[in-house]
Amino acid sequence: MDDSIVRHCAEIDRCNQRGDRMLSVLDLLDAETLDLDLAAYLMARISRGASFMVGANPGGAGKTTVMCALLNFVPPELSLLAASADAVRRGSARPHCFVCHEIGSGPYFAYLWGKDLQAYCALHDSGHMLATNLHADNIEEAYEQVCLDNGVPAAHFRAFGLLIFLEVGGVYPERWRRICRVHASEGGQRHQVVFDRAEERFTPDGDAVWRAACRAFLEDQFKHGDRPIEAVRERVVEFLQTHL
Repeated sequence: MDDSIVRHCAEIDRCNQRGDRMLSVLDLLDAETLDLDLAAYLMARISRGASFMVGANPGGAGKTTVMCALLNFVPPELSLLAASADAVRRGSARPHCFVCHEIGSGPYFAYLWGKDLQAYCALHDSGHMLATNLHADNIEEAYEQVCLDNGVPAAHFRAFGLLIFLEVGGVYPERWRRICRVHASEGGQRHQVVFDRAEERFTPDGDAVWRAACRAFLEDQFKHGDRPIEAVRERVVEFLQTHL
């Protein structure tokens, strides 16, 4: 396996809060956290560099798991870099995907708040891709936390091309997690709802041809592919290098 894939997956595993293996998008398809159409849309946007944020209020809702599964769609030329306070202040001359393990004030590695979160979100201006998650159930709560509580400019909030929200239901061991709503922004415009599970609404933006290619790839992998993140990342990179 290529060293870059090993490093990529090792960086994902730094987010591991459960101790078991990190789940891939194929695992999330198995669990019906999302379906093939939504997975293809997210792959199409993220593989072309869209920053994203995953939100859910309850602890254990799966926001870190979803964020990490989607990190396997990051363009091959972008290395993952943990968004520690030192790293975001230092920045990088070469584009990376900076991964904030959570927007929060706790004294944990790669948790960001206040001035550090402002510096992190400002990395958009230097051409970096960002991925993070936070305790918020909807776009209003996310905006309040990021912009009002932490002073991040609205333009930097809009630079997150995808805001992905989860809902949780059921009782252990039959607990379920679903992506319930996705808001998208293109070129720093206001976010628009592109997916709403409750309203059975899905109006994807972007390149329909590329989205269809991503769906065909994911459908084949869902039927025949191994689930671990290393195997999935290897096949995603092969696909992206062939088609992009």
